[in-house]
Amino acid sequence: MTELNLNETLPICVAGEWRLGGGDRYATLYPATGEAVAYLNAASVADVEEAIVGADKAFRTSGWAQKKPHERAIVLYRVAQLIRERGEALAQRQRLDNGKPITETRNLVGSAAATFQFFAAACETLEETITPMRGDNLTMSVYEPMGVVAAITPWNSPIASEAQKMAPALAAGNAVVVKPAEVTPLMALELAKICEEAGVPKGLISVLPGKGSVIGDAITLHPLVKRVSFTGGTTTGKHIAHIAADKMMPVSLELGGKSPTMVFEDADLDHAVAGVLYGIFSSSGESCIAGSRLFVARGIYDSFMERLAAGAAALRVGDPADERTQMGPLITARHREGIESYVSIGVADGGRIRTGGTRLAGDQFARGYYYSPTIIEGVTNDQRICQEEIFGPVLVAMPFDDEEDLIAQANDSVYALAAGIWTRDYKKAWRFGRAVQAGNVWINTYKQFSISTPFGGWRDSGLGREKGRLGILQYMEQKSMYWGLNENPLPWAG
Repeated sequence: MTELNLNETLPICVAGEWRLGGGDRYATLYPATGEAVAYLNAASVADVEEAIVGADKAFRTSGWAQKKPHERAIVLYRVAQLIRERGEALAQRQRLDNGKPITETRNLVGSAAATFQFFAAACETLEETITPMRGDNLTMSVYEPMGVVAAITPWNSPIASEAQKMAPALAAGNAVVVKPAEVTPLMALELAKICEEAGVPKGLISVLPGKGSVIGDAITLHPLVKRVSFTGGTTTGKHIAHIAADKMMPVSLELGGKSPTMVFEDADLDHAVAGVLYGIFSSSGESCIAGSRLFVARGIYDSFMERLAAGAAALRVGDPADERTQMGPLITARHREGIESYVSIGVADGGRIRTGGTRLAGDQFARGYYYSPTIIEGVTNDQRICQEEIFGPVLVAMPFDDEEDLIAQANDSVYALAAGIWTRDYKKAWRFGRAVQAGNVWINTYKQFSISTPFGGWRDSGLGREKGRLGILQYMEQKSMYWGLNENPLPWAG
């Protein structure tokens, strides 16, 4: 992996050609210091056209789509191996890319390797189906790659998000055009290099950094793009869905969340306190599944909140390079200002700041985009701070009395991505786990993932699912085939 050099402008990948982008030159910044990490030129609309046309040609001529599944799997296993071999260097680069603590970026790099490994296995073991005969025909269901697919990824977990889209798309036999977040392009570029080195044919992968409103739209609108998988904000996701509807193009949309966490009186409070803290403050709260709405049984509310506030205040916020850091900076100064605005709205609406609510003071925080872990009480579920996604380290906490009302409040959101339940009563856990409206429910744990388990949301939290053994089918077209076994001509001809 090449070292970053501020005297050079990084190339982007356009249909397998590594060259300077045709757009404006810009710097990616390290959120902990605000200093430039790398310079590159954004892709231009002309780059998008060349990348997609080139990807379509590579799909049709490289032989990748025609390879036996186990042959594609060999290449994807090699991608996983190379990611692991370069794990520490990749983790350090992701730390610079978006300011996550090094312990977290190591986990994300490991997740990316595991994703390529998993979909290599899914590829070589995918079974097509002979369906029950209903006449003089042998009938079967088979799957074909789509062609050129697009992966539009967020800034909060770049390499893991990119792997979750690229691995199944490549396993299915497609070409992939990746549009990383403008502020975090480094990991997608590295992943493309690794894929090429592992044996993915030239031209099948492009990486096009730039503004979503320019590059993302150009990719989504292109007639040769057969599917878009997007992770990001709900407003942008709905915009992509409108374009897709006009094209009759399938999409996968993993969007926002305002996830409820419910703590009952019989919960293991040590586990619950730790889980709630992790659910909202890990990743600096910049997570779609962050447990940002907390409901606590009134009988334990005061004692639980005392422990929770003390735990939040004790979190180690600081340098992402420090092994002891639990929470790093926010992604940009502008994003921090948006979080501050939400906190002000919450207070103006009657909320009380239990802990946090300020920028961090001190020389070590002066240049970075740091914000304290924040808990706000005295709010009601219908207020803006409880209904709108903040995407930062801000938790709103409310007591509850009635279990029926609790479910109503938990489900009173345009989002339905995740939920957490803390109770020792397995019957209650089952009842609430089925009643809460969310694509992912954690019981006596939170924010745990498995590549083998489908992930996605309901309502404004998105469409479709990623991960899981059948996640590869998101990037394939299903085809039914009929083999005539009749001895005589069809009766129509007579």
